[in-house]
Amino acid sequence: MKMILSALLMVLSPIIGGQEDYLNVCLENPNLYKISGKVVDAETGDPLAAVVVSIKEKLVGTTTDVNGHFELEVPAGTHKLSAVYIGYEIQTQSIIVKDKDVTGIVFKMKQDVIQGEEIVVTAQSDRKTLTVTNQLAAESSQRIRGVSGMGYTSAPSPQYYQNAEEYDTISENIFKWAQKTPLSTFSIDVDGASYSNVRRMIMDGYLPVADAVRIEEMINYFSYSYTEPDDDDPFAVNTEIAPAPWNPKHQLVQIGIQGEKVDAENLPPSNLVFLLDVSGSMGSHDKLPLLKKGFKLLVNNLREDDFVSIVVYAGSSGLVLPPTSGADKETILEALDKLQSGGSTAGAAGIQQAYIVAQENFRKDANNRVILATDGDFNVGVSSNEKLIELIEEKRDNGIFLSVLGFGTGNLKDSKMEQIADHGNGNYYYIDNLLEAKKVLVSEMGGTLHTIAKDVKIQVEFNPANVQAYRLIGYENRLLADEDFNDDTKDAGELGAGHTVTALYEVIPVGVDIDSDLTDVDPLKYQKPTQPLNSFSNEIMTLKLRYKQPDGDTSKLISTVITKDQITTEMSEDLSFASAVASFGMLLRDSKFKADSSFDLVKELARKGRGADENGYRAEFQKIVELADLLYEGQSKR
Repeated sequence: MKMILSALLMVLSPIIGGQEDYLNVCLENPNLYKISGKVVDAETGDPLAAVVVSIKEKLVGTTTDVNGHFELEVPAGTHKLSAVYIGYEIQTQSIIVKDKDVTGIVFKMKQDVIQGEEIVVTAQSDRKTLTVTNQLAAESSQRIRGVSGMGYTSAPSPQYYQNAEEYDTISENIFKWAQKTPLSTFSIDVDGASYSNVRRMIMDGYLPVADAVRIEEMINYFSYSYTEPDDDDPFAVNTEIAPAPWNPKHQLVQIGIQGEKVDAENLPPSNLVFLLDVSGSMGSHDKLPLLKKGFKLLVNNLREDDFVSIVVYAGSSGLVLPPTSGADKETILEALDKLQSGGSTAGAAGIQQAYIVAQENFRKDANNRVILATDGDFNVGVSSNEKLIELIEEKRDNGIFLSVLGFGTGNLKDSKMEQIADHGNGNYYYIDNLLEAKKVLVSEMGGTLHTIAKDVKIQVEFNPANVQAYRLIGYENRLLADEDFNDDTKDAGELGAGHTVTALYEVIPVGVDIDSDLTDVDPLKYQKPTQPLNSFSNEIMTLKLRYKQPDGDTSKLISTVITKDQITTEMSEDLSFASAVASFGMLLRDSKFKADSSFDLVKELARKGRGADENGYRAEFQKIVELADLLYEGQSKR
């Protein structure tokens, strides 16, 4: 296909090398100075959010906030700053830092003119396979690429990008007849791995296969300004209903959960076991080197009461750091520095060893957690996945949770890592750059490490007097049997401190024609339409949630009703943005439910829903959509 790529290659290939010890210098050097300034559009003067501002040749960078402002901490010296933004020319400035902060720097970004060039992108979406041939990778094989506008990794690409990444098949949720199937039950999901992984693929210049796109994880990557809890429950429930933007005859129902926010200093102490994959498959720059830098950021935020152990695995597993206080950062950082990759991947043995260490140092009323960091290639160890899952569930029930961080490209075992985290009462994240590591391990550390509610389940009962059919958008691998909702022995998802969870239902009201290909069965022939009862005639659905305390065995029920009176014609910023991400996911999946979804619609919804966007994540999403639009446009012209 024909594509315009001169500016695109500047973003995909450019910028940051990275001296291996530079992060250590910044972490350990007490004499750091601030470099701060602003990035604006050269033509309009408008501030630009989510611009990557980095120090040339050194692995340190940040992104601008919603007002275009940025700030970095650096040691004294001469530094070359680069500003990178999709659709704009790269801008650089040399800054001399002596013995004081440098402020008032202004980058004026000029829009780039895109020239034509050819990229070939092919993919197959068979279960657990992904094959991509990417001419762009051939042209940038020896370059170092800047990833996604949110940080940096580096990895050479082969001439033809053939990979063996594994994704479970997703059978997309269909519309259900409310009269026949009035209940919809599922577990919450706060994982954000799918979005950062899809972002990585698009920034690398190719389109994700459908099974890599889990729409609920893409939506839940972002936080939302929901009402916070004001009672004894650890979270608050928010709801909204408005016309579905891709099909205005339908309605879009948003269910939003806001977890209680806990200040970092008030978090319970942690007993953490870093379980790190140092096998030969982890040798590339976007795997073990990035892993080490990310974990150093976490270590730098540990407290005296937090303890860290490090277990590694390759051909065999072993303890390389016994439990060490967060006050002794130097010892922990030194242990991380010594890690090198090599050997096969005895992942199961590593998990067993990590659990032994965590159990031996178990602390009541603390966060006891194993954090597994890997590309997911478990090719040596316990032959049965079932036995491994049994071990993870046993330790979960004993109070030791397991979270998983995925790294790298070409060999990512996404399906396996998601399953492991799910069974371990933990979260699954994909780390494609240093700033993503900071987001997960520093900025959102409370939610990542501290569980405030476990086994959180949602069950919705639709009123067939007002709802013909409904469809849950995403959550395909989190569906539960209706009877599981009241069964406290059934595992479900966990909610971390400060986390938000969003679920969307597309609802077809009574009286609206339904396309025959949207459901799996025809309407019932012999059943009479439900007549509204006087007491329920205004109700659309009843929403019920169950959850347990982190150390509890008995669930608590929360219930609320959504009525026709709540339907609005204008969406809030949060619903507008969530619907933008959902529509984008349906486009990437080429969903038969996408209706009138388009990249222009996604861009407009995202623009209306951008809001305060303090960290620039929503602005970055807008740029990812623009880039995906270019890739799709080029593919359609092949």
